[in-house]
Amino acid sequence: MSQRANFLRHVAQTSPSPMGLEIAGGQGIYLYTTDGREYLDLIAGIGVSALGHNHPEVVRAVQDQAQTYMHTLVYGEFVLAPQAAFATLLAGQLPEGLDNVYFVNSGAEATEGAMKLAKRATGRREFISARRSYHGSTQGAASLQWPHDFTAAFQPLLPEVQHLDFNCDFCLERITERTAAVILETIQAEWGIRKPRPEWLQAVRARCDATGALLILDEIQAGTGRTGTLFAFEQYGVVPDILLLAKGFGGGMPLGAFIARRELMTLLTADPVLGHITTFGGHPVCCAAGLATFQVLRQQPALLSSIPHKEALFRELLVHPKIRQVRSAGLWLAVELDDFAEVRRTISRCLDRGLITDWFLWNDRSLRIAPPLIITEAEIRKACAIILAALED
Repeated sequence: MSQRANFLRHVAQTSPSPMGLEIAGGQGIYLYTTDGREYLDLIAGIGVSALGHNHPEVVRAVQDQAQTYMHTLVYGEFVLAPQAAFATLLAGQLPEGLDNVYFVNSGAEATEGAMKLAKRATGRREFISARRSYHGSTQGAASLQWPHDFTAAFQPLLPEVQHLDFNCDFCLERITERTAAVILETIQAEWGIRKPRPEWLQAVRARCDATGALLILDEIQAGTGRTGTLFAFEQYGVVPDILLLAKGFGGGMPLGAFIARRELMTLLTADPVLGHITTFGGHPVCCAAGLATFQVLRQQPALLSSIPHKEALFRELLVHPKIRQVRSAGLWLAVELDDFAEVRRTISRCLDRGLITDWFLWNDRSLRIAPPLIITEAEIRKACAIILAALED
């Protein structure tokens, strides 16, 4: 049987009509298929390949670490150089109070660990999240979702979860002495790139301080330079109690983290001991890839400093009668069209022309654009020309 047939028969599908591109390789912002086609990748694995495909520094770090040692006893027992070096680098780039890193395998696991830590720290059980947010598909993370389109079939989930509207001032009264934590995406991703008002996010921080609730900021998609700064919260004048990272954080390898102050994280070591454990979290090869990614971002500051110009160029070029609105946060854009039917047609037409784009879970009227941060001005012009041609079809 062909690999395509094996894929369709033996690999679990998550939709009835997968794209089905048979990938042969990747380089920079391009993917190549076994039939010889080249695709400009505007999705980067949902923001994972922040430095593009096969970045030489990341590949070298993975190869070197794989030849040294791979899995040992990874979490919190053995001293593993890639873990220690990456955690130290992160602590040096983050504000005071975010100096202790718990490595996990994914964004959903980062959410789960942060929720457990918030319960342990506060002795409370209630969580508040924003409507149309997305923090993962495991049962705890999925409990935070509203609407319930993707969770109704799996009820009951966690109780005592409330929701507020992003940028809603009077909703902050819902944060009380019963609340263990408020968990927000610094920028709402799956609602189609929605930014908070800085004063609103600052008011959330103040309300959490007043009630003793923790503030968890989810930068699983917004972190690792995506919005033009290493971490998106830097742009809003707030510091969370717990920060969630994943996707681009691992440089193409499966890696996530929740980060808090050491005194808070230490609560997971007693009453009970092993309050949170993971077999593969902080795998040496994954940490080596993540470390290399952050080192490149630090050593090549133009990668981040050029993002506002690249964002502006996308916005300048994406003008068409069918485009209702473009929302953006750095190299992360939502191109809103009339409806899902038009989005699906456009995605298909772009694919025919050698460009990969996608849609959003809570906004099916918008095209998702989240290319590797290394995309050039010429590649942006090429990508936008393809999208506009697809809209003309």
